[in-house]
Amino acid sequence: MNILLFGATGPTGLQVAKQSLERGHTVRAFVRDPGRLTTRDDRLRVVAGDTTRDAGAIAEAVRGQDAVVSALGRHLTLKSDRLIERSLRLIVPAMERAGVRRLVLLSAFGVGASGRDAPLLQRLMQRLLLRDIFADKLVGESLVRQSGLDWSLVYPVMLTDGPLTRQYRAGERLELHGLPKISRADVAHFIVHELEQGAYVRKTAVLSD
Repeated sequence: MNILLFGATGPTGLQVAKQSLERGHTVRAFVRDPGRLTTRDDRLRVVAGDTTRDAGAIAEAVRGQDAVVSALGRHLTLKSDRLIERSLRLIVPAMERAGVRRLVLLSAFGVGASGRDAPLLQRLMQRLLLRDIFADKLVGESLVRQSGLDWSLVYPVMLTDGPLTRQYRAGERLELHGLPKISRADVAHFIVHELEQGAYVRKTAVLSD
């Protein structure tokens, strides 16, 4: 499978690239700074560009791909700069024009309707610290939902840098308590397998350990 990956230099994106390559897929990584992508593989192609403004570069990168993964995020900052909204306003139309229908979008547990199942402590943290980040993700998700794409929205709980366990839970809704966590490696594992299996097309998937 030919996979176009946005956010490939982020901590989760790096895992998606690594595991996709290990599964035999070809990855085209769209990054602002190619120097930050340390992975080396004959099936990895790097495209330099800005997802919020380089519409032409995005359109060229999308062409000929089988699927797109967005692992874009602001990482350690609490200010969204409308990254997700501005990026998806270019990515979604580019996919539609190119006839590339499959999109897996990494979001966050607590965005939109998923917040109804968040434990109290997690809801408080999200409201106090992540309001702007989550608002941006929600706008981006609405752009995806309104499209004709075969999308999947991935809602991991609190992310860690733990190992790949392959022992995690996935479902449209999960029973959660306390401060549930999941490793970025396990999130990437789900994303790659979802691209292969398509169990959550036009659905959301909550992920937790």
